[in-house]
Amino acid sequence: MKSNTPRAYKGGRHPKADPAVHRYSISLTAEENARFLTLYEQSGMNVMAHFITACIFQKGIKTIKVDKTAMEYYVRLTSLFGQFRAVGVNYNQVVKMLNSNFSEKKALAYLYKLEKQTAELALLSQKIIQLTGEFEAKHLKENP
Repeated sequence: MKSNTPRAYKGGRHPKADPAVHRYSISLTAEENARFLTLYEQSGMNVMAHFITACIFQKGIKTIKVDKTAMEYYVRLTSLFGQFRAVGVNYNQVVKMLNSNFSEKKALAYLYKLEKQTAELALLSQKIIQLTGEFEAKHLKENP
């Protein structure tokens, strides 16, 4: 037996409480359109309508600027850090081998040479830290 009461769910999308039904149209020159599209891409927003609404009501548009030079520097610095770690591991292995496989006199001579190279490596490390600080101060400071 069928009842005459309507079904609670008819299917389809539920209606919005406050639908956006007002539409506006503007015309841009080629130069203005190029500038607009550049700002839209820099904003990182996925929906152009949201970007336009943010522009109109001055909600604050975020622009994302990727500095490829800074990114390249970061990648190289990260790989350099990995190499420094590898040098530390190798350093420990060399010291163990010198102590176990060579006479005390010969091991001390090699350790002296290793110590000189380690001092040079420490100076190089300090120079890298200094250059990184200078690079960050020049190129990675945030613009308000």
